[in-house]
Amino acid sequence: MSAQPEFCHYLVRPLAESDLDRVMEIELDAYPHPWTRGIFADCLRVGYECWGLQVGSELSGYTVLTHAAGESHLLNLCVAPQWQGRGLGSILLAHARRLAVAHGCRYMFLEVRPSNESAIALYRKRGFVMVGERPAYYADGDGREDAIVMRCAL
Repeated sequence: MSAQPEFCHYLVRPLAESDLDRVMEIELDAYPHPWTRGIFADCLRVGYECWGLQVGSELSGYTVLTHAAGESHLLNLCVAPQWQGRGLGSILLAHARRLAVAHGCRYMFLEVRPSNESAIALYRKRGFVMVGERPAYYADGDGREDAIVMRCAL
């Protein structure tokens, strides 16, 4: 059985300020410690690569990344919980990788929570390997959670 998406029509498109209400709905549903609306607005304002994945008329996921000095940094990749497990994360990640290659990047880096096993599995399946850790990187209730740093050669 293949992990093909269970839909026919999707579109990966640049995010706009007008998408931020829906982005925040997804972010709040998906993460216990979400990014703020201000973070997303700042990413759009400074020109980071901000892309949404639309299924039919519904924004169902998004990704944010940067490029500099031959490297890309995947800052956020999120799929609405009701759409998870249908291949949308793979679509967004493939799009992010294509953008990085088009910008002349040789590597893509990301941080991921060790507790986010499904994301780690996706990244490993797509060629990412663990290259380090960032202690106490993420907020986690009253404490902090480390981050796994992963890298993929493009």
